[in-house]
Amino acid sequence: MGALLMSIIRVEGATKEYYLGKTVVPALRGVDLQVEKGEFLAIAGPSGSGKTTLLNLIGCIEKPSAGKVSIDGVDTAHLTSDELADLRATKIGFIFQNFNLLPVLTALENVEYPLSIRKIPAREKRRKARQLLEAVGLSRFLHHKPLELSGGQRQRVAIARAMVADPAMILADEPTANLDHTTGQEILNLMKQMNAERKTTFLFSTHDPKVMAIAQRVVPLSDGIVADPQR
Repeated sequence: MGALLMSIIRVEGATKEYYLGKTVVPALRGVDLQVEKGEFLAIAGPSGSGKTTLLNLIGCIEKPSAGKVSIDGVDTAHLTSDELADLRATKIGFIFQNFNLLPVLTALENVEYPLSIRKIPAREKRRKARQLLEAVGLSRFLHHKPLELSGGQRQRVAIARAMVADPAMILADEPTANLDHTTGQEILNLMKQMNAERKTTFLFSTHDPKVMAIAQRVVPLSDGIVADPQR
């Protein structure tokens, strides 16, 4: 018998409603989801299906209107704003489709940035950032700023930045959306390699067939409801 899997994400009956004037817009309508440690999972669906909203709930960026979201056994509903910020900083790495790099900082400084609030010696921060940039194939571009890098290189910087604090999970919102087919496949292969080597959980929101093809499991989302949690 294999080792017992441990759930790192547990979503139970999560709903999320937004208000446009007096109109209630349901983004999620009772979502249940369980993600095990080390999984490489895709939440798939068309634009407006609720996948980014679900990623935001898991990433503690938003709270559900009803239901429960637990991260590594912690019910996020009972956490203060400061505790949620600490959870994001220590447990969760984010990769965005628009990269969200700071344009005035070099690649090395962008990767170091998440460590700025930690009491780590400056030399150690620099070592970790350099090591991760080398791991994603950017050792020659440490001192380049984002505008001096290609889209694929910027996404590699974003991956290194997401990994630098040794998070338990990486949340990637449409990470291949702004990349050409070949570069997108290279980025996915890189994340799959880091998932295998570091056992970090990866959770994507996507409508890209390449992401769905490489994922261990695909959770289809439509109109705020999980169509079938198994693949």
